[in-house]
Amino acid sequence: MAKLRILVVDDEEGMLEVCAETLAALPYADVQTERSSPRALTRIGSESFDLLITDVRMPGVGGIELLRAARERDPDLPALVLTAYPTVDTAVEAMKLGASDYLTKPFRPDELLAAARRLLEARRLREENDLLQRQFERRHSFDDLVGSSPTMQRVYDLIERVASTDADVLLLGETGTGKELVARSIHKRSPRATCRFVPVDCGAIPDNLMESELFGHERGAFTGANQRSLGLLEFAHRGTFFLDEVAELPLRLQAKLLRVLQERKVRRVGANQEGEIDVRTIAATSRNLTTEIRDGKFRDDLYYRINVACIELPPLRSRREDIPMLVTHFLGRFAPQMGREGIELDPEVAELMSRHCWPGNVRELQNVVKRLIAMSKGNRITPEDLPDEVVLGANDAQPDSGDGENDGDGFFARRAAEIENFESAYLTNLLRTTAGDATRAARSARVPRGTLYRLLKKHGINPASYR
Repeated sequence: MAKLRILVVDDEEGMLEVCAETLAALPYADVQTERSSPRALTRIGSESFDLLITDVRMPGVGGIELLRAARERDPDLPALVLTAYPTVDTAVEAMKLGASDYLTKPFRPDELLAAARRLLEARRLREENDLLQRQFERRHSFDDLVGSSPTMQRVYDLIERVASTDADVLLLGETGTGKELVARSIHKRSPRATCRFVPVDCGAIPDNLMESELFGHERGAFTGANQRSLGLLEFAHRGTFFLDEVAELPLRLQAKLLRVLQERKVRRVGANQEGEIDVRTIAATSRNLTTEIRDGKFRDDLYYRINVACIELPPLRSRREDIPMLVTHFLGRFAPQMGREGIELDPEVAELMSRHCWPGNVRELQNVVKRLIAMSKGNRITPEDLPDEVVLGANDAQPDSGDGENDGDGFFARRAAEIENFESAYLTNLLRTTAGDATRAARSARVPRGTLYRLLKKHGINPASYR
């Protein structure tokens, strides 16, 4: 992690030596001392510090003035005031200016160490809280990986094998296949499980904010940077950093990310120093990275860096045998949350859902189940409750057995006939309303004119008949 920069200001050389020696016991501490308060004032105006420790009475610039300047530059900078001449007025003035604590000379080294540790910890927690408010962890699509198909068994086996190592992992799969859930499973089974799992969706953050979000920034690094901000990589120190849709990263940031992953050091935007980080990286994408590399949109060296271990997640259409299990899982999870406990699923519904190709994969299936729970009238979900696209998709996907005995065929025929009748009636009424003007009709229906003409041809309707 980044060094903790502490500035100690006192006009007594002996006091500076005691403070520096005592504070050196803090991990990652970079203790800077200044006997000249004017020089300290200059440094406060141009450098970033994590903690200011200053004497009150000094020749030239006093501690109260230093404190005032520090608070103007960084309102969140913790400050510890030292004095051999404690007075109520001085204490009140220091606290008004935002001093976090007050020590009277002489003090024991352990008192200084305890106060410094407490103030630094409070700043760290405040920065992390600010970060979480900006970039909170997204809720994963479902709590547990569900499925007993051979393809999912292979995924489980790969998770178990890579989790115990510290190797970086690349997850490949279509949108909605559960890549973030796999990443979380790897983290939970890894030696880093007690530390943070920090996800970032590279496609959800604007390019102009991405660098600051990943690497953090110093106050004044750019317009609007009113205070120092912790980056997500630094926040993930000792934990797992999950880069979802990594192919969305601009090439400029791909180069910077590659350097961070190789050197294990990160530099905030606007900073002069680097801080060490210890993170495990899991990257995911729904794109074909080989094609992205060929087209010059993704760096091949970054690809080789993150592709130490690779897990490819199967689309739902390739493991249809898992669909009934997933539907049951989602019913049990969401029905109580939505106040519909005891709701049941008609077997014909499960059959139809197993035939649909689910282009949105498990995420689409989950949303359909939630819709069925919310929209069904009774305690039993029937085929009539299914969305049209699921029914039509199942109809397209079903094999033609030729025996005419498939119970689903009758339902498919009924639903298809209903849709045909609705389309024909809607188009007829639309043309009546617009007096056969196809351009007005397309505009009223909010569809391209070509689409309208195809529908009219499909149903054998001539616009001229309504003029």
